Amino acid sequence: MNYRHAYHAGNIGDVLKHVVLARLIAYFQRKDKAFRILDTHAGIGLYDLNSQEMQKTGEWQLGIGKVLEADIPPQIAELLAPWLTAVRALNDGDALKVYPGSPMVARQLMRKQDRLTLTELHPADFKTLAERFAGDHQVKAIHLDGWLAMGSFLPPKEKRGLVLIDPAFEVTDEFSRMTDAVVKAYRKWPGGTYALWYPMKDVRAIRRMHGDFDEAGLRDVLSLDLNVGKSGPDTRMLGSGMTLINAPFTLAEEMRLVLPWLCDVLHQGPGTSWNVTQLIGE
Repeated sequence: MNYRHAYHAGNIGDVLKHVVLARLIAYFQRKDKAFRILDTHAGIGLYDLNSQEMQKTGEWQLGIGKVLEADIPPQIAELLAPWLTAVRALNDGDALKVYPGSPMVARQLMRKQDRLTLTELHPADFKTLAERFAGDHQVKAIHLDGWLAMGSFLPPKEKRGLVLIDPAFEVTDEFSRMTDAVVKAYRKWPGGTYALWYPMKDVRAIRRMHGDFDEAGLRDVLSLDLNVGKSGPDTRMLGSGMTLINAPFTLAEEMRLVLPWLCDVLHQGPGTSWNVTQLIGE
């Protein structure tokens, strides 16, 4: 699967990823102390919904588009507010022209003391990313492989923060790369929060990754799934998941409220499901 951000921004995968990212940032901001976000596969940061790539797929209409059209219950609206505030701030309210990638979601929500490190390997995407954040002293964009970045920039000097990992899954061994990088990073910085995103197309690879985390001694591992239909290796993506290490204690209960509602709003056919499972305890 090729999951380059430019074709899929705002889709069902981004909904899950960015809801979780925004909730993590909100939790970190409960304390005044600064924190750092490392986004290992940053993309270009902001996506024109009228671009050729986005017009080719139109996936955002089945993701963020459906959310904005829905009648959101007050309790859910409160949990979605940080993410939707970031989206609306870059648009004319709910009239979408652009959709923020993870770097821009994070940047919209950061306080003056918080910092953001972005790494991107694709040359053209990095050029766009670097130009987008040029002159922003809170953001550092680096032309580097995300897996190498985790070895180079952790732990951050702030000693608190999170690592967002969402590769393009353009190579067959991406889960192995992700597993190795996370295990090595955890050994250097066991107190950091790690948020891994992936498509729900190779369940065996996901289970193998979770087993490897357990065998490596990782603690406090949470799994989230959101499926709007039944997908498999030969179908388009109808579901995505996230594995979180050292997630805030509030996140699981928040997702038990949000994910069933998202399932109903985003469903595309039989096989809709959601999951919140604590795989490994503290």
